[in-house]
Amino acid sequence: MIVLVTGGSGSGKSAFAEDTVLSFGEARRIYIATMYPFDVESKKRVHRHRNMRAGKGFETVECYTNLKELLLPKDSVVLLECMSNLVANEMFQKDGAGERTVEEILEGIRDIAGYVRHLVIVTNEIFSETAIYEGETETYRKYLGEINRHLGELADEVYEVVYGIPLCVKGGSKDEKPLE
Repeated sequence: MIVLVTGGSGSGKSAFAEDTVLSFGEARRIYIATMYPFDVESKKRVHRHRNMRAGKGFETVECYTNLKELLLPKDSVVLLECMSNLVANEMFQKDGAGERTVEEILEGIRDIAGYVRHLVIVTNEIFSETAIYEGETETYRKYLGEINRHLGELADEVYEVVYGIPLCVKGGSKDEKPLE
């Protein structure tokens, strides 16, 4: 099963994704960390996320690029956080995929999903802005948007977390009442 979790910055998507992994019961839990700790702020975020996972039975695997080369235990439950970091890494790291970012990441996702029990993927909602971007920033947005669309198609369940509230977009339990 593939579960895609999206939301804005600080929306609570990470906590929801971790809870989703825990809801799958006892299993070997793997956390794929994609944030490359290149500055003080990113190191603080890594530390905060490690504290959030403490005591939940996650094994952390750092993977900044080349997702398809990652070997994970068969039948494990995997949390990949976060797609937006992975896209940036593939685009800008010297060992990244560059112009093949979309294809390489999707191939890696399909490979992993083919042999793990469950795969929960966290991504970011960055497309609500009205700002106009150019160059590398626009290419990044294009790649992330394309990957998110493909992941939405592949996923069995898709959730958007808004203000800490998970809204089911696809699959899962759609308990939310429609707006009248």
